[in-house]
Amino acid sequence: MSISSPQTGGERRPTAKKAVAGGKPGTSDSAAKSSGAAAAKSSAAAKSTAAKSSARARSGSTAAKSAGRPASSRPAAGKSAAGGKGGGRPPITPVKVNKGRNWGPIVLFTVVGLVAAGIIGFGAYEVHLNGLGWQSRADGITGIVDYRKTDPAMLTRNHKYGVINYKVSPPVGGDHNPNWQRCQGDVYTAQIPSENAVHALEHGAVWITYRPNLPQAEVNTLKSKVQGNDFMLMSPYPGLTSPISLQAWGFQLKVDNASDKRIDDFIRYLRQNAAMEPNTPCSTGSYVTGTGSTPYDLGQPSGAASASAPGMTKSS
Repeated sequence: MSISSPQTGGERRPTAKKAVAGGKPGTSDSAAKSSGAAAAKSSAAAKSTAAKSSARARSGSTAAKSAGRPASSRPAAGKSAAGGKGGGRPPITPVKVNKGRNWGPIVLFTVVGLVAAGIIGFGAYEVHLNGLGWQSRADGITGIVDYRKTDPAMLTRNHKYGVINYKVSPPVGGDHNPNWQRCQGDVYTAQIPSENAVHALEHGAVWITYRPNLPQAEVNTLKSKVQGNDFMLMSPYPGLTSPISLQAWGFQLKVDNASDKRIDDFIRYLRQNAAMEPNTPCSTGSYVTGTGSTPYDLGQPSGAASASAPGMTKSS
């Protein structure tokens, strides 16, 4: 006899479980839907928070603008705080410091330039002088009188005895005594006859005259220029219009003191150069060494009063 099981409304089949992603036993569809909804709500909440933050930022910017200050003291990203757009501290203009000029090199170069210019100028002047004749050089002396140009007619050269009246005082040329005053660096302490002195000029001598009251220091300075130098002589000369007067044949220069550099120029350019009888020495021949205003007439015909004048010297 067979025994059968009672049926209770039919046979029930077991429900199969769905697998979740990853192979783990998953939740039901309703659980998945619930999880998606939660994620959506979270995203919506994040968007809402971001929107509120943006609104607050815009609200703060508007308030700052209305208050007259920048929206933020912090510069925007990517902008320079010193001068970027959108605010920030204004740029600071650098202050230029004016350093003092270094005068040392400037002064040095200036001095060197002046010295070089002076050397070049002096050299050019010397070249210019070397290209000139002695008379042109003499004419370049300030204050000199060239009677060869201004009054050549008075520079006659006849030999005459006795006293001669000259146009210029002291005389610089013209008729003269046949005997010359010795001019071998002679320093006379008293007046000498002009007639004999002019003959010395004809030989190329320079005759320095000075006032009798010229200070002794000045006389000594003149003496140093004459003594020991051939074709030079000096003597006091009463009535000079200047303290010192220099004579060469046809030339005259008057100066105020013995330190005047023009004296040396006069001697340099005219001693022997101005000779009308060149190569005639002062130390030999019929010269005289006496002093006084009366000319010494060596060789004058017998009976002439001046023939025996004291101080007359004749060289054989």
